[in-house]
Amino acid sequence: MTARQERAAELLDRLLALVEVVAEARRAAVPELERVNPRHRRSALNLVDYVAVRSQDVRDLQRDLSRLGVSSLGRMEAGVMTHLTAVVETLQVLAARTGDVFAAPDPGVELEEPELPGTEVLRRNTAALLGSGREDRRTRIMVTLPSEAAGDRRLVESMVRAGMDVARINCAHDGPEQWGAMIGHVRAAERATGHDVRVAMDLAGPKLRTGPVEPGPQVEKIKPVRDSRGRVTAPARLWLGDPDPGLDDDAPAVPVADPAWTAARVPGERLRLKDARGSGRTLRVLEATGPGVLVECSKTVYFATGLAVEAEDGTEGVLGELPAVEQFLRVRTGDVLVLTRDMAPAPVRAQGPHRIGCSLPEAFTDAREGQPVWLDDGKIRCRITAVSPEEIELAVLQAAPGGTKLRARKGINLPETDLRISALTDEDRAHLPFVAQHADAVNMSFVRSRQDVTDLLEELEAVGRRELDITLKIETVGGFEALPLMLLEAMRWQDVGVMIARGDLAVEAGFERLAEVQEEILWLCEAAHVPVVWATQVLESLAKKGLPSRAEVTDAAMGQRAECVMLNKGPFVVDAIEALDDILVRMEGHAHKKSDMLRRLNAWAPFAR
Repeated sequence: MTARQERAAELLDRLLALVEVVAEARRAAVPELERVNPRHRRSALNLVDYVAVRSQDVRDLQRDLSRLGVSSLGRMEAGVMTHLTAVVETLQVLAARTGDVFAAPDPGVELEEPELPGTEVLRRNTAALLGSGREDRRTRIMVTLPSEAAGDRRLVESMVRAGMDVARINCAHDGPEQWGAMIGHVRAAERATGHDVRVAMDLAGPKLRTGPVEPGPQVEKIKPVRDSRGRVTAPARLWLGDPDPGLDDDAPAVPVADPAWTAARVPGERLRLKDARGSGRTLRVLEATGPGVLVECSKTVYFATGLAVEAEDGTEGVLGELPAVEQFLRVRTGDVLVLTRDMAPAPVRAQGPHRIGCSLPEAFTDAREGQPVWLDDGKIRCRITAVSPEEIELAVLQAAPGGTKLRARKGINLPETDLRISALTDEDRAHLPFVAQHADAVNMSFVRSRQDVTDLLEELEAVGRRELDITLKIETVGGFEALPLMLLEAMRWQDVGVMIARGDLAVEAGFERLAEVQEEILWLCEAAHVPVVWATQVLESLAKKGLPSRAEVTDAAMGQRAECVMLNKGPFVVDAIEALDDILVRMEGHAHKKSDMLRRLNAWAPFAR
């Protein structure tokens, strides 16, 4: 036997040992596989195979296979046993052991569906969940509909024409009347354009957010634009009464109690007042539309509720109720911050300790001293120093230089706290009948366990919608670690997808681990033949400000490795859709250069035992 044959024989034995690990996993998973929808059973079996392989560290085996000129197992996700079989048979030839007969391990369950290449099954499942897509690109585009979409049919149609394949409606905002209007506009856009557009509705899930902050004064401040020498280059502008967006989109507005007073104003007229600080100011009328008056001033002006504005004819217009200025807590490194069960508006202090409400009561029973806490998408890093039934005391370990502004309704992340709550809230259950009746798919937020998936399936059974597709939003480390079992549970159903919610996931897992975790999710879902939605902050600067950053463009291009990329709403969302469509079409012709090194993955190891 030559040295090459000896090397091939040694690698063959190592590979057969790996196949035996897969065989043991198959035997252990039979009860799970029997519960899976027959349509997904081959995919579930491949998922079991993949997790079994990933329970081992096969990097040395990969390197040795590569040195021998044999496939290194780096692209086996879509068909694990097919790939292993091909490598085993190749090594048998190289080792001159062609008399050995290799048979793949018994799946242990009946496989009713015909065997297809895994990539073909994934394409089928993607079309079932996300629609037929477009001719010139494989990756779908999901877009969050803004509230104004309920009253603007043309906006929705322009989004579809720009490239939107899935319309996402967030149940945390608006209500059934607005949702119904949005869906009606989507269906109308489908008919007008001939494109297949799906509707996916997000259940909000449990809300872990900061409570309210005491409102500030009811004032509106305007100030002119000045150059570096302090000279006015553009006067401040404001609408008294109802604005006319066609004349000035950017000017703020303050209400006037008597519409007849604004209707009597004329261009060129000068109005006088003493502002909220007692400073005398003169306003010049630029436009008078009847309901509103556009004025300008070359000085800073503070308007307040009840303030009187005098016209040249001596009549006065009194300002109506102005909204209170939104206040914030300025949190600095080294401060003490107390989360309270009491959701009363938090007092604003110049210095800590600060206090603010926490919207999730379970946090006060499940949190433990020493655990980390992140606030406002990771902008503030803390550690728990004390826990009581009413308060959680935090030491602020990291904030921005000069302090970070912490406002109401900002996210709170407890990545190491085992929160004993269901992902399905009472509010979600109340929304499900509408979702089941009108949507094509439901997106489940904050899903962290198999039981969460079971709860959703049981609720859908109760409303008689077994055909409704589901997407699991992976936002936490717990959700990532439980993903194999959650997928097997979801595969009892019709069609299933996974959304990588990178915002919360980055905070929960740590920003330095996000790239690794999202790669693992992509690979696992490919093994399960489950489509993935790549979400959070894709082309966000373009959607919100009209200009993308360079990093955002690269990030969007990387998103084509998933089956769908999600955009959030913004004033320039149609531009963002067009740009993303162009990026994805351009990337479509580029091959993936990918060779995965498969270290042992501890997160999923218990599943393979």
